[in-house]
Amino acid sequence: MKVQMRNRGDRIRQTIGFEVIGFLLFVPLAHWAFGFSVHQLGVLAVTMSLIAAVWNYVYNLSFDHLLARWKQRVKKNTLERILHAFGFEGGLLFVSLPLVAWWLNIGLWEAFIMDLGFATFYLVYAFVYNWAYDKVFPLPGWKTA
Repeated sequence: MKVQMRNRGDRIRQTIGFEVIGFLLFVPLAHWAFGFSVHQLGVLAVTMSLIAAVWNYVYNLSFDHLLARWKQRVKKNTLERILHAFGFEGGLLFVSLPLVAWWLNIGLWEAFIMDLGFATFYLVYAFVYNWAYDKVFPLPGWKTA
């Protein structure tokens, strides 16, 4: 049985929407929480956004292929959405830690604590965004629940 998956244009729309909305939420919140300048955080956010955009595309495509192979579907249940969000953020945390430490001129431990804050924000955001995206742009034949 062939599982219907999102096309490339839909995945690109999903990725761009995720990054733009995330940036608009993240920079002011991070400035408020950590006190670094909006410029420093903005440049860091744009850089991380570009890295995350590529990771988002690759990760979502890979996750859907695995889900299609194992479950013969790509529509995620709540547990799968939680695993999806943790996997995405865990992979991004691995890449971002040295970049955050270098750019903000802080130690790895401080960067790790900040990165955990960033990851927590994006973990919740990724769960909500992807759930909302599936509601707004369901694949044909999906019943919205």
